[in-house]
Amino acid sequence: MVEVTGCERLRQALCLLQQPLRVHLRPVPIAHTSDAAANDLVVRPGVPQNRRMTLPVIPSPATATALDGTFTLTSASGVVHSAELAGPVARFVEDVRLDSGLTLTGDSGITVELRPVADVPPAGGLRADGSEVDERHGLEVSPTGVRVWGATPEAVHRGLTSLRQLVSAHLQDGAAVLPAARIVDGPRFAWRGLSLDVVRTFHTPDEVRRVIDMLALYKLNVLHLHLTDDQGWRVEVPSRPALTDVAAKGALGDRPGGYYSRDELAELVAYAAERYVTVVPEIDIPGHTSAVFTAYPELAPAELRTIELGNGTSIPLSALEPGRPETWTFVDDVLDAVIPQFPQSAYVHIGGDETWGMSDEDHVTFVEKAAGLVRDRGKKVVGWQEIARATLGSEDVVQFWLDLDIDKMGENPDAPTPPEELLPVLADALRKAKYDAPKALEQGAKLIVSPVTWLYFDRPHADTSTDAEQEQARVRLGLEFYGAASIEHGVSWDPVDSLPGIESADQIAGVEAAIWCETITGPEDLELLLLPRLPGAAEKAWSHQTDTHWPEYASRLAQQSPTWRNRTWTWLHSAEVPWT
Repeated sequence: MVEVTGCERLRQALCLLQQPLRVHLRPVPIAHTSDAAANDLVVRPGVPQNRRMTLPVIPSPATATALDGTFTLTSASGVVHSAELAGPVARFVEDVRLDSGLTLTGDSGITVELRPVADVPPAGGLRADGSEVDERHGLEVSPTGVRVWGATPEAVHRGLTSLRQLVSAHLQDGAAVLPAARIVDGPRFAWRGLSLDVVRTFHTPDEVRRVIDMLALYKLNVLHLHLTDDQGWRVEVPSRPALTDVAAKGALGDRPGGYYSRDELAELVAYAAERYVTVVPEIDIPGHTSAVFTAYPELAPAELRTIELGNGTSIPLSALEPGRPETWTFVDDVLDAVIPQFPQSAYVHIGGDETWGMSDEDHVTFVEKAAGLVRDRGKKVVGWQEIARATLGSEDVVQFWLDLDIDKMGENPDAPTPPEELLPVLADALRKAKYDAPKALEQGAKLIVSPVTWLYFDRPHADTSTDAEQEQARVRLGLEFYGAASIEHGVSWDPVDSLPGIESADQIAGVEAAIWCETITGPEDLELLLLPRLPGAAEKAWSHQTDTHWPEYASRLAQQSPTWRNRTWTWLHSAEVPWT
């Protein structure tokens, strides 16, 4: 029997109702203005609307003003800084070397300092580390040198990140000839991240570090690790050794399993923190627990129920039962072991999604008790949108992903009829989903925006590649019933204006993309689906610009490729982008 994976339960069922799934693909029309108009920054109220220049920086800065002249950065250049900025500066120097090959060995040319910036509104939403760090910063290139300033070391790091991109884009003959310009910038949303599935395909610590480097380059600051699901368990719980001895052995199909030791996770969390990325753990309960039941059969329901789809696959309908004391002993053990391994995260993600076959009452009971156990341990709660059906607190966060028009499901007369046993389960689950975001907002919870339409990266690439081998990979990567998505599609929306039920940026905690690994067999597959999509997610999470002009964005995107080559990252060589 072919194994069915986590969210693939929903996806395969959606495929049965309409093929491919296109009813929810609602690209926002892009106004193709003149080149002159494209240089005007469209921003939200409160952001200065200066005449701007286009710089090869992603995300797009709030303001970028052209100045006269250039400044040449060479290996004889260096950074003047105070002791409290030594960390960000050392990281910058090393990143410039890895990005471009330029080694900064001198002691002048770039000056960094702590100084507040007030020309950009503060970020909205919530940070995954629970802090209120100011990330606003300034960057000025003049003929006499480069200055970077910000209110905090993290703000300075963000400014240096923009400088990294400028250096890579303007490198020639071992020196970077930088155009004189002034940038003043800051994020629109505080939570900007990626949810990474390490269950269906296990990604080694080195592979995860490469993803963290990608996040840092585009000012994304959250790595949400999806650590548990039906196919495996990826985190140590010493009091439950079978979770790693048994449940971690496999992955999807015949892929090798694995897990992160406590030492490996500590190194990953520290590596991310050095780059101002917070790692948030997800323990997906009460559903998606087939691996748990394999390791500890006594936790499974008396009857493990499935629905056969008639094509060699099945959907599990079993979950942890809230009425059994041993369930809560298990959850206590897991939380006590997992939470200390992620000290920078103020949140624990409890999953809570796709509990098909579980009664509404049991689901609500489970979510509320699990959330309480997280709060009792001094952490805040985040979960997939289905947790909104329970009673939430105003500090809880709901991850909104199902931006589907449920009432249009099944309109395709040529779609196959789903198995009779599945149809009522599916229809009930999807109709409830349309009320999740409103219920969350009514309770004062904020939303992490992760819509399938725009931010699920396990979709086929619509753009053809100029690389013949990538064309072969493109055929097998991504879930076909989603419908293929272009790189342009990924930036043709807005987190507020494009999503049903969201009326204000104040309702949003942040923006997070997701990559699921049903079709991903290794690191090259992973990177080929992440790039060049990830910069687009960062553009939507960070930039105050609500409309992205595709030709201008494609030009900025093209100039990222020298860094990707030097970093040996794999990316789709889209024929729609004029790569440098």
